Amino acid sequence: MPDHFSYRVANFDDLPAIVAIYNSTIASRQVTADTEPVTVESRHQWFYDHTPERRPLWVSEQDGQITGWLSFSNFYGRPAYAGTAELSIYLHENARGKGLGKHFLRLAIGHAPAINVHTLLGFIFGHNTPSLKLFENFGFGTWAHMPRVATLDGIERDLIIVGKRVA
Repeated sequence: MPDHFSYRVANFDDLPAIVAIYNSTIASRQVTADTEPVTVESRHQWFYDHTPERRPLWVSEQDGQITGWLSFSNFYGRPAYAGTAELSIYLHENARGKGLGKHFLRLAIGHAPAINVHTLLGFIFGHNTPSLKLFENFGFGTWAHMPRVATLDGIERDLIIVGKRVA
């Protein structure tokens, strides 16, 4: 694990920091399809949808500050897909490039069977090379290439779905 980092299940009081980290990625047009900042209030239900026993939401900390988060989210929301989860990793700009994403991904892969998840997915823009390489380094393969399905500032972008069977 990166020096001085710890992780834990997120609590509701972490939500403003989680949202701030998420919103900090919007301007890059590389990480999220949101084009405007989201509010803490708009993320309440999303937060409550993440339960530690089924779809955890973890935060990392360094010196008492939240430096990133990882979520397991339902894929497609139908019972037959209960064994599949989408992973999302968002890091504070000061925490990027220090191994935290690798640590989170390693933890998620190891934890998935404990929450009855056998398949992990990542939804990544085709121009987000760092995230694509991160998942590739952990054995995720390209399971779908959806050309030009998103438009960001007038530029059409591809969505790559990466996947890995973990159990």
